[in-house]
Amino acid sequence: MFSTTDTIIAIATPPGRGGIGVVRLSGPDAHAVARRLIAHDAPLEPRHATFTLVRLPPLRGFGGTRNADTTNDIDQVVALYFPAPASYTGDDVVELSAHGSPVVLRAIVAAAIDRGARLAEPGEFTLRAFLNGRIDLTQAEAVADLIDAATPLQARAAFDQLQGTLTRAIGEIDAALFDLIARLEASVDFPEEGYHFVEAGELAAAIDRLIARLGALLVGARRGRLVREGLQIAIAGKPNVGKSSVFNALAGASRAIVADAPGTTRDLVTEVVDLDGLRVTLIDTAGLRETGDEVEAQGVDRARQAQMVSDLTLFIVDRSQSLDPEDLLQSTDNKRLIVANKADLPPAWRRDDTVEISAKTGEGLDALRTRIAQALDAEPLADRPELTNVRHIALVQRAYDALGRARAASLADGGSLSEEFVLADLQDARAALEEIAGRRAPDDLLAHIFARFCVGK
Repeated sequence: MFSTTDTIIAIATPPGRGGIGVVRLSGPDAHAVARRLIAHDAPLEPRHATFTLVRLPPLRGFGGTRNADTTNDIDQVVALYFPAPASYTGDDVVELSAHGSPVVLRAIVAAAIDRGARLAEPGEFTLRAFLNGRIDLTQAEAVADLIDAATPLQARAAFDQLQGTLTRAIGEIDAALFDLIARLEASVDFPEEGYHFVEAGELAAAIDRLIARLGALLVGARRGRLVREGLQIAIAGKPNVGKSSVFNALAGASRAIVADAPGTTRDLVTEVVDLDGLRVTLIDTAGLRETGDEVEAQGVDRARQAQMVSDLTLFIVDRSQSLDPEDLLQSTDNKRLIVANKADLPPAWRRDDTVEISAKTGEGLDALRTRIAQALDAEPLADRPELTNVRHIALVQRAYDALGRARAASLADGGSLSEEFVLADLQDARAALEEIAGRRAPDDLLAHIFARFCVGK
């Protein structure tokens, strides 16, 4: 892992130009390095905005050479100083808010590195917050989820976890489990006295209560994964039935080319949309037909592959043209909706198992969104689930299974089995719960989690 005694620096705002750009310093020398970058003579007042100038040696493009003894004022900044431990990372932190010019921000970073800081690795600021006890591992993962959120429901679920809702839920279960383990260990430690701090019947009931609490978390786990990870929906059908028009209508933008000539779409076009709180990746595919065009044939092959890996296929048919039942056999997915497009035109046929829409006028699109949610078993999603992360779900499931084994052991041979057999499974369950919060997280797990963060966070 990284050294935690260095002073690190990075641009904390997204790449590109903007009204504001923030450079973040963290570490034991953050305040000293920052003072060497700015014109403010006095020490920075903690948690107080200080308006000042960035004063650096002349850089190429700003005039002069890197090693010149003189300095230039290159921008106005607002400096904020957060002394340890009351900062995001738990170390001294200084944030310099400059104008959002990449040239200026990179110059500040380069000058800070010249003065003893080093460039932060991805996620290193949040890693320090975890290592310094400012947040636990579930909250650290929630930071990344909140940044990546594409729908309001995703953002709310991530913020709940950042605020510690999952931490508290797991912590309460862990505390009850710890108490049960402590009483059983006391029974094991004093066998000659014949003390049993937990009776067999009471032990099974206590384990049942823990199983019920973990089970309640697992009930919402599938929908939690839907919220966090989203879904993939392929839009398929024959050429010229309006697949790209349906794609654009659901995406709310003209992302795919729409033309009268068949075979316009030859590659996969994707767009991420918010569908009733779910993050959905729509995939517009090539029209399904036999073709001698090599490029179009590759597109048709990719279309079939997209259907195979998607959570749902919207199979589009043209309601204004005669329907060949063989057309519907081109989609063999179990999870599919038949969408009858062009409802604004006189119908050539009708079927009860279709959703009738007009991508041109918008008619039926709300009904289609509702049917999609029903087909994916994604209703209702108004309540924010506590479990959304596949790592957390796997560990809760592991603890749940271990408690099931412990309950069986507690009742074996009429409850006469040694408490040591029950203890082994209870300790396995507790180890899984502790790994969720990061109390038993190995270094390779931490490296994997924080590698997905952006530099500057």
